[in-house]
Amino acid sequence: MKKTVWFLIIFCYCAQGQSLPFTRGVNLTNWFQTGSARQIQFTKYTKKDFENIKSLGADVVRLPINLHGMTSGAPQYTLDPLFLYFLDQVVDWSEELHINLILDNHSSDGTNSTDTAVGKILIPVWTQMAEHFKNRSSKLFYEVLNEPNGISDSLWNKIQQEVVAAIRSIDTIHTIIVGPANWNSYYNLASMPLYSDTNLIYTFHFYDPFIFTHQGAGWSSPPLDSLAGVPFPYNSQRMPTCPSSLIGTWIQTSLQYYYQDGTVQKIHERLNVAKNFSTTRNVPVYCGEFGVYMLNSPDSDRVYWYEVVRTYLEENGIPWTSWDYQGGFGLFKKNTDELFDHDLNVPLLNALGFNVPPQTSYVREPDSASIELYTDYIQANVFDASYSPGVLDYYDDQNPHSGKYCIHWSGAQQYQSISFDFKPNKDLSYLRVNGYAFNCWVKGDNPSSSFAIRFVDSKTSDPNDHPWRMWLNVDSNVLSFNNEWHLLQIPLSNFSEQGAWDNNTWYNPVELFDWTDVDRFEIVAEEMSLANVNFWFDELGIVNPSDVFVDAKSNVPEKYNLSQNYPNPFNPTTNIEYAIAKESYVTLKIYDVVGREIATLVDEVKPAGNYRLTFDATRFSAGVYFARLRATSTNNSTSFIQVRKLILLK
Repeated sequence: MKKTVWFLIIFCYCAQGQSLPFTRGVNLTNWFQTGSARQIQFTKYTKKDFENIKSLGADVVRLPINLHGMTSGAPQYTLDPLFLYFLDQVVDWSEELHINLILDNHSSDGTNSTDTAVGKILIPVWTQMAEHFKNRSSKLFYEVLNEPNGISDSLWNKIQQEVVAAIRSIDTIHTIIVGPANWNSYYNLASMPLYSDTNLIYTFHFYDPFIFTHQGAGWSSPPLDSLAGVPFPYNSQRMPTCPSSLIGTWIQTSLQYYYQDGTVQKIHERLNVAKNFSTTRNVPVYCGEFGVYMLNSPDSDRVYWYEVVRTYLEENGIPWTSWDYQGGFGLFKKNTDELFDHDLNVPLLNALGFNVPPQTSYVREPDSASIELYTDYIQANVFDASYSPGVLDYYDDQNPHSGKYCIHWSGAQQYQSISFDFKPNKDLSYLRVNGYAFNCWVKGDNPSSSFAIRFVDSKTSDPNDHPWRMWLNVDSNVLSFNNEWHLLQIPLSNFSEQGAWDNNTWYNPVELFDWTDVDRFEIVAEEMSLANVNFWFDELGIVNPSDVFVDAKSNVPEKYNLSQNYPNPFNPTTNIEYAIAKESYVTLKIYDVVGREIATLVDEVKPAGNYRLTFDATRFSAGVYFARLRATSTNNSTSFIQVRKLILLK
């Protein structure tokens, strides 16, 4: 019954060509726009981000998806179950928070012409999407294809009609968003047919005047990297000269006529094209994208442009989603970590009519506890910045050491890397001083291969500063690459400075690495190509070694054991491994030669498994010590005691 009511409400909205069930929102970009489902960093955004967006006063999120890349490819174009698993969670969040969600097929980003045979992909893809989501909330919307271009209006309109019909053969409830050819241009709305389906919304995009909204954009044609300082509105005293690289192009002509195009009146005239289409056809229109690239645009002018466009859209009852939330067109101040509580562009929020949450200055504090980098997912506030065109699968479900997934890396060329970017940067100084270690599980299939692990600090404004590296090479002397999982645990204090690569120049190490300002962690094909090598990584993090649970999934020990520490003799630290055959209450204590207890390393119930910890004897004198393991199974069926001699040299 509820579903039927929602259908009637939406039908009334759309048939009247007036108000829609949403008014304003944002595009959540560079999340589901990856080449495949296995490259999606799912934790880039969370339910908390949706809550934050809603708190701004937004009631809709447009989610750009490289939908065609989420399939098995021709001829079936079967949607990847992993993609649907991720997307289902996003739909859950939107439903729980009562936020409208537009599933935008962003397989066309406007840089390449649309294939005239694109219907062969669109129909099977949208048929599957409709089947999967037909029973979900009516707050879900389907957008057929973003910015079709290089294809005639007549052909595109025919293809889009066929897609609508395919969706309707399965799902008669959800509203479909349709758009014109020529990059969803408002000028091409009039070329769209009178679709018989009345449960449609007609979308257009608005980026006029282009030389203002896209100054600094390197992806345009021609590239506008060199264009900067174009004002809005037009001001003859502030107009930049045409960069030499753009002389003779249409950009030079646009600059000459900017006195006509760079006005509020001209923006209103162009938006009137969409308004008049809506009125004439009696259909709803929606501005799916509008925005100004922040890199080279004057910020106050950028803010004013948003205010002009947003207010005119709303005066004419046209809902909108700005491009974008985070990113080069986003709601955050330029060159920040885009932290919701610290970095929002307050004047821009005001211009868009959004609520303005309290903002405070961000103060970086030293990390004082273990940090997870990857456990089934790249963790929150850690971002994929990898450069590795080979196989890089963050969701290998065939080989995980623990949990559901692990990372599979193969085919990397020399110097390519898996890179985890910290945002904001990390202060690891406390962890380094207090014995914390980088920890992960590794499996490799080539005994002669190697890789490096390294931390890279942040490059400051000091011309003598560079992104310095602290690294360690991992080869067969450190681990066995024999197709079995092995624990890699390296104290942060064991990393050594490597130097820096900056501006195509190598700089030798000068002991300037800054542990208080660490930008990223990387796994690198440093010394060789890994073209024919496979590596798997799992459970990556920075840990207190005494907390590490070495193995509970495979090779559960058959008996209890306390291994001989290594190294032995040692100074000042040594590793101690022990095995627990059943869930037991475990104590592991250190005694001196006269039997006095000097340290308790473990005193708790432990599940069955293999464990490793580090004993730091810095505060103890040289001599002979004893480690005693005592374990009593929780059902009291087994009791075990074992002692090992430790020799401390100083």
